[in-house]
Amino acid sequence: MARHRSDHGPFETRRKHLGALDTIRRKIRSEEYEVVVPHFVEEMINDGLGFGDIEMAIARGRIRRRFTHDPRGTRYEVVGPTTDGRKVAVICRVKGTGTLLLVTTYLVE
Repeated sequence: MARHRSDHGPFETRRKHLGALDTIRRKIRSEEYEVVVPHFVEEMINDGLGFGDIEMAIARGRIRRRFTHDPRGTRYEVVGPTTDGRKVAVICRVKGTGTLLLVTTYLVE
């Protein structure tokens, strides 16, 4: 079976990341998300973050890593700027129900 360039390699990976990032951004904009309570909220408070920071990081950020070995589904590390210019990472995944789950967040140095 012949393979085409679009079937694998960095171009396919980039396309998958962009598709996943578009989905994550759409879920944030439409408020189709949940957070892991209390962990996500505690991490936000510990780092002096608000939901506006999380929303901005996802809107302007990029997927830095994918975690594909989780039986619950692929998790993504989205890294982007906060409202005050810091850099933050958000770990999230889309649940089987279609809802985005925000798992944890942390500042990136």
